[in-house]
Amino acid sequence: MMVRVRVPATSANLGSGFDTLGLALALYNEVELEATADGLALTVEGEGAAELQAQGPQNLVVRAGEAAFQAVGRRPPGLRVRCLNRIPLGRGLGSSSAAVVAGIAAGARLVGETLPAEEILRLALPFEGHPDNIAPCVLGGFTVAATAAGQVHCLRVPLARPLRAVAVIPEVRLATTDARRALPAQVSLGDAVFNVNRAALLVAAFSQGRFELLREAVGDRLHQPYRAPLLPGMMEVIEAGYAAGALACFLSGAGSTVLALAEGKEEAIGAAMQSRWRAGFAIVAPVQVLDIDTEGLLYES
Repeated sequence: MMVRVRVPATSANLGSGFDTLGLALALYNEVELEATADGLALTVEGEGAAELQAQGPQNLVVRAGEAAFQAVGRRPPGLRVRCLNRIPLGRGLGSSSAAVVAGIAAGARLVGETLPAEEILRLALPFEGHPDNIAPCVLGGFTVAATAAGQVHCLRVPLARPLRAVAVIPEVRLATTDARRALPAQVSLGDAVFNVNRAALLVAAFSQGRFELLREAVGDRLHQPYRAPLLPGMMEVIEAGYAAGALACFLSGAGSTVLALAEGKEEAIGAAMQSRWRAGFAIVAPVQVLDIDTEGLLYES
């Protein structure tokens, strides 16, 4: 018995929607699980291959698969795991969410269960702690997610028309733990209201096609100002994206990727942002222009 799944990269927060909003991107990891007679055989190719393969049974895909086996109540005698990774690690593009979702979905399918989306999300939540990456990874597209009593409540909100994402990915990792540590324990009422306003506006602008409002709608006072010192040039790169014609620019997840949304001029936007980072801060940042993924988790076998 062998199962193969495909999972997309994701961008969380989208500026104003801290720990709530997420977007699936057409950059994919593939995970293959096969039942064997005994033991664990793990092969990782692509992004982070040596590091992730060395983790053995602590590898996130393996651990997520084990969580699925426990939830279903069945486990194969042995397991062969093959991962083909295209999502870079530690760059705010949902590599850990992709690993968890893939491991859970493939693990359950391997022992004869195809879990509904809400169950995959429930099992994935303890690994991630918040739902803004796992929801779009499972559902695809643009999602709004919240948690209550260990359950993930999420909805996919259709975009009025297609957008493309310009991912400017510095060759610098930014650990989520460090990015979380930079945040204050409390914020002012004014800043909280500011973000609630903008997050609601962002959902409405996406769904109604009012993309001219996106720049205002991604405005943020809860996390990006506090994380900017960890990533020199972040705000300048965002401004370079706007100057080149981006509709919206923001830190992707906890970083280090900066993402721009656009309806045209994607290559010029990426080049301007990349150049600003290189010229002003000596940071090398490859660019990927990506479609918005609309399928989410996909079973390929």
